[in-house]
Amino acid sequence: MEAVVDGKTIELSEAGWLLNLDEWNEELAAQIAITENVGEMGEKHWNIINLAREFFADNGTVCEPRKFSKLMKDLYGKDESSQKYIYSLFPTGLIKCANKIAGLPRPKGCS
Repeated sequence: MEAVVDGKTIELSEAGWLLNLDEWNEELAAQIAITENVGEMGEKHWNIINLAREFFADNGTVCEPRKFSKLMKDLYGKDESSQKYIYSLFPTGLIKCANKIAGLPRPKGCS
């Protein structure tokens, strides 16, 4: 599978995960969001994507959902921190959808 961004071909796994994490950019994220049935990315989407990428940069691993909800609560309050809220923006959740759009590696056990 592949995506073309600004004339450059970017390789993705068969399930749509970015193979070379250094190739991620916001334009690619927007394309992946469409294939993941997220649609157009708004500020609330980007808040989650940026936090997921920041956590990965600081820790070298993707954040597990409960811990991520706590980070969201600390930054954005209770209303924008629940799993229900995250699923309202990313139909298959943090792990399968938001992390894929954020260009993060596929967690073990995730299809």
